[in-house]
Amino acid sequence: MTMVQSQKERYIPLFLLAPAILLMLLIVAYPVVQSIRLSFFDISLLMPARAKFVGFRNYVEMLHSETFYRALLNSIVWIIGCVSTQFVVGMLGALLLKCKFKGNGIIRGLTLIPWATSSVLVALMWTWMLDGNYGVINDLLKRVGIIDSYIPWLAQPNTALGGVMIANIWQGAPFFAVMLLAAMQNVSEELYEAAYIDGANSWKQFWYITIPSIMPTIIITTMLRLIWTANYMDLILVMTGGGPGYSSTTLPLLSYLTAYKRLRVGEASAIAVFQTVFLMVVLSFYLRLLQGQSKEE
Repeated sequence: MTMVQSQKERYIPLFLLAPAILLMLLIVAYPVVQSIRLSFFDISLLMPARAKFVGFRNYVEMLHSETFYRALLNSIVWIIGCVSTQFVVGMLGALLLKCKFKGNGIIRGLTLIPWATSSVLVALMWTWMLDGNYGVINDLLKRVGIIDSYIPWLAQPNTALGGVMIANIWQGAPFFAVMLLAAMQNVSEELYEAAYIDGANSWKQFWYITIPSIMPTIIITTMLRLIWTANYMDLILVMTGGGPGYSSTTLPLLSYLTAYKRLRVGEASAIAVFQTVFLMVVLSFYLRLLQGQSKEE
């Protein structure tokens, strides 16, 4: 009787969690399955009832599209450039905020403003700042003699993506700064004191004590920013719309434009599925790093 009762008690948590699990499956799993299904059909939003099964044709056309490869390259540059720069700026900011000086608490609070600001507002603000006619960035660069004439940063192919990346870095770096600062504050001061007594300078203390101690936070924070940045298209859509000439179009934006501008839902779903698989491969690498770090500890 006791054994039967204990077995029943083991299933109680599952019954309690069942509604939440079903809700998550409905919210998360259904859209994924639906996207995969739609990627095998030729569907137009103008005539959704006339959907036609085409197998892998959408994937074949995607892999033969120059626009797709341009968007893929832009996505790689966008993800690596934004996340790596955000990490460096965030690390420097965390080291600065860790120092004790007057007004430190106020500066820590102000640091969160870019992160808390709406993406649309950030996009509009940086669009005005990078404007080729009256933007403050052009004005400052011209005053210090770096440029001779105003540059239309968001209106020319070789600078459009870079301009949007600057806005994204400005908005995302505080997240790294706050997370890394919190991790640094949990590192024991005794480790630094022992290293100082042994003759280790500030650089060696940072490299051999700080970095290993906060490595799990670095991996998790980088993984989160990688996911968010890979799926992020708000700034690009508002600032450049993916142009000029697809020079700032990333995979999420290409999927959006294909679905809601060209009205080709099947092709857009194929792009979305490819992006999901691509992102899962990258994340599996980070998860292995995190598991390796846990085993070392």
